[in-house]
Amino acid sequence: MKKYIIVGGVAGGATAAARLRRLDEAAEIILIERGSYISFANCGLPYYIGNAIQDRDRLLVQKKEIFCNRFRVDVRTDSEVTAVNTENKTVTIRTGDMAYEETYDALLLAPGAQPVRPAIPGIDNERIMTLRSVPDADRLRQWADKYEGSGRAVVVGGGFIGVEMAENLRQRGMTVTLLEGATHILAPFDTDMVKIMERELVQNDIRLLLGNGVQSFASQSDGVSIALADGRQLTADFVVLAIGVRPDTAFLKQSDITLTERGYIVTDDHMRTTVPDVYAAGDAVQTRRVLSDDALSVALAGPANHQGRIAADNMTGRDTVYEGVQGTSILKVFDLTAAATGENEQGLKQRHAVYHAVKVYPDSHAGYYPGAVKMALKVLFDDRGRILGAQAAGYDGVDKRIDVLAAMIRHGHTVQELAELELAYAPPYSSAKDPVNMAGYAAENVLDGLTDPISYEEASEMIDRGAVLIDVRTHDEVAAGGLPRAIHIPLENLREHLHELDIAVPIIVYCQIGQRGYFAERLLKQHGYTVKNLMGGYMAAKDALFSVPSAETLIDDGQSEKLYDGRSTAFSRLETAQMPSAIEFDVTGLSCPGPLMKLREYMETMQVGAVAKFTASDPGFYTDSQAWCERTGNRLLHRERKNGLISVWIQKPAAVPAPSGIGEPAKDDKTIVVFSGDLDKVLAAFVIANGALTMGKKVTMFFTFWGLNVLRRPEKVTVRKGLVDTLFGWMMPRGSRNLTLSKMNMVGMGTKLMRQVMHDKNIQSLESLIQSAQAGGVHMIACQMSMDVMGIRREELMDGVDVGGVATFLGAAEDANMSLFI
Repeated sequence: MKKYIIVGGVAGGATAAARLRRLDEAAEIILIERGSYISFANCGLPYYIGNAIQDRDRLLVQKKEIFCNRFRVDVRTDSEVTAVNTENKTVTIRTGDMAYEETYDALLLAPGAQPVRPAIPGIDNERIMTLRSVPDADRLRQWADKYEGSGRAVVVGGGFIGVEMAENLRQRGMTVTLLEGATHILAPFDTDMVKIMERELVQNDIRLLLGNGVQSFASQSDGVSIALADGRQLTADFVVLAIGVRPDTAFLKQSDITLTERGYIVTDDHMRTTVPDVYAAGDAVQTRRVLSDDALSVALAGPANHQGRIAADNMTGRDTVYEGVQGTSILKVFDLTAAATGENEQGLKQRHAVYHAVKVYPDSHAGYYPGAVKMALKVLFDDRGRILGAQAAGYDGVDKRIDVLAAMIRHGHTVQELAELELAYAPPYSSAKDPVNMAGYAAENVLDGLTDPISYEEASEMIDRGAVLIDVRTHDEVAAGGLPRAIHIPLENLREHLHELDIAVPIIVYCQIGQRGYFAERLLKQHGYTVKNLMGGYMAAKDALFSVPSAETLIDDGQSEKLYDGRSTAFSRLETAQMPSAIEFDVTGLSCPGPLMKLREYMETMQVGAVAKFTASDPGFYTDSQAWCERTGNRLLHRERKNGLISVWIQKPAAVPAPSGIGEPAKDDKTIVVFSGDLDKVLAAFVIANGALTMGKKVTMFFTFWGLNVLRRPEKVTVRKGLVDTLFGWMMPRGSRNLTLSKMNMVGMGTKLMRQVMHDKNIQSLESLIQSAQAGGVHMIACQMSMDVMGIRREELMDGVDVGGVATFLGAAEDANMSLFI
């Protein structure tokens, strides 16, 4: 009779124990688990804390008593292996204050990994916790219960656990800040894909701080103070550390079992360690990447289970080979699903691999069937067409697409075979050309030389060097938004405009998602032009242009202030199901002021008392709709964000408030629109504003387009921008001191003369007038739409400036009897 000892339960260890019993009924099997639970759903712990999983017992995959009776395994919980002697084939076990030894014929090591807890000053605080086990989850859930609805939580680390914890704590109604030391969260994803996840977090009110780390913690009477690397201070009721994991193999350092520098157990393709009769599986092992010899370690439940099964086979004399790991993973980010498998661009570049990429934005199912939504699907492949990696993000159908691609990678298939796959199709589930087929077609076209895709970043660089950018979309699409420096020639009219294009100048074409861009590319190439197609079209460009908003409003006074303008809580206590029946209007795809214009148009057609539901994709619609209702007398019933869209329920009142008349206060406020960046015109605006203040008037100034430069900080502010936005910033004046005269500037001499004359005649400078206006209570608003167009970020603006849309300004104008445009 053989004697097997397994160190560690959960996925790899428990699976191995059950497999060993099925293969050897006579064996003595001992499973030693340091915790109190032999096998639990560690991937479900964040959802238990977030109350999505309410029954704690459902986390316990295998209970000790049932497992022991079913498999006749000697399970010893609350016991820890402290040493392994491979020469004598013994392990030292400690239970409480008692230590003893057990011999083995074969040993399986499945100790797993433990959360990283770095030596940061002040980290030993009961309010600073990690998540690994059921007791950890119990403790975190108690804190979440205590602060539900009003608490402040900080999650340190933007990996899978960090993002899941941020979401689940936010679902409990807390203000959540997610800190990540790297420039982006979720390392397995490429930058262009991870921005989709970052945007989803931001739109669900997660305070996202990137490129920032923790310097120290300090205890407070009712929380924790966190000092960041950039000098900022945060305050939280409790902190979750999710910085990463490291193999729990310290007890093996004195053995002759080979470990890597980071402590992972080295194994071969039979899950054998470097010592005979000692095997290993799970999060603590180093294996290799599938289809290559690259060493790889992943902390995923699927590979751990598979490795435990392989190890058990070989411990009982079977010859079973582990083909390697590819790191297939999936993640819920509020309503969004993100998934990845195989290699990413960073890894391919690090090993100097030659690869190609395609990115498509197909519908989740047939577009004519209700409920279809776009997904982003990216595939990486080599010169032979072999699929190297894939990533996807969307609101429906992501999981089954990534699983198809994972299977194709596992067996070494190519993009040509991807295009040939016959997959299940019916309108509610897919399209006749499934998204993975479409990715395969796009990749085939690359290998066949029919298309030359280019990323947005690469396209921007080409345009800087003189390339021409052509937008081949329809007029309506262009009206809803487009890329700067583009020439608009609809695809249907392109042939008629060929004579206007210089055949010696490279051309970049784009459409909404890339397909019509490909059609335009083929047309132009066959007429002799040098053409590239913007990969993923306008949707990919918008993803690339997204940047996390400024976190400058994070303060250390313990208040739960809003971090992002125009984003209040997405978790209203009013359920959608309670809404009265509504007429639905789709205003997605329109940018400000498009949704508001449609809102007004449709509401005018509504009957008194009727309810309309408007669904928009413009983020500003969340606050602009409220401002519009407040000024028009319409009743705002409910707002919500879901699947990246904003839905607003509005009821038409029985009577619209009448204009001001006898017995009502006269409208006497002043509004000024500043769209000029000329020194003399801006001076006039602030002179009038200050004059109105002296007369006791309320003044609102709305800065748009070139007028935004007045509000820019004079010092350089480091922000993450795309190339085009960065160039805009270089070309525009930074702050009021760099403005020039509209006439007689004379290469700056006229401007200097003007300022000198003002000084000599004791006339207030522009800067002084601005300070006086702010001190007097002038409400300064920066136009969000213009900021987006010109690439100006909130953190570049001086203090005391609000950011708003058209509705915000028009609300002020309703109470004014004078509006100036300067």
